[in-house]
Amino acid sequence: MSIPFSCMVIGQRNYMYKTPKELDLSPVVGEFTTQIRVGQFDLQFTFGGVSFTIQSPVNLFLRGEPIARWEGGKWPDPGFYDLMNTEIVRCQIVNDRLIVMEFANGIEMHLEDNSDQYECMQIKFEGDPSQWII
Repeated sequence: MSIPFSCMVIGQRNYMYKTPKELDLSPVVGEFTTQIRVGQFDLQFTFGGVSFTIQSPVNLFLRGEPIARWEGGKWPDPGFYDLMNTEIVRCQIVNDRLIVMEFANGIEMHLEDNSDQYECMQIKFEGDPSQWII
């Protein structure tokens, strides 16, 4: 497989930095948020068989207006509770810096790659030993 972006191999295949066009996030559509995990410097979600670990800021929007934000070292705003048990109806890789997930209640979650020097998120698919590092 030809990979048109940086690749790092440490015992397994890892894809690094910026969101590649080849990343297929369609398996998250139709899945629900049942758990949000908060670490000191990361926010974690699992949608069906796809797990996300995010180190860059995560923003929630409703009808284009910001309603909640999380960033490392802080507790997420209460608006994140509105994602619980809510179906994802759309997931779009807008560009190599932004992934947008839309939920059935109209909330959009923006996952942003905001660094060229450091990892911003890891995406892992159940049953695949590889992970996407963005």
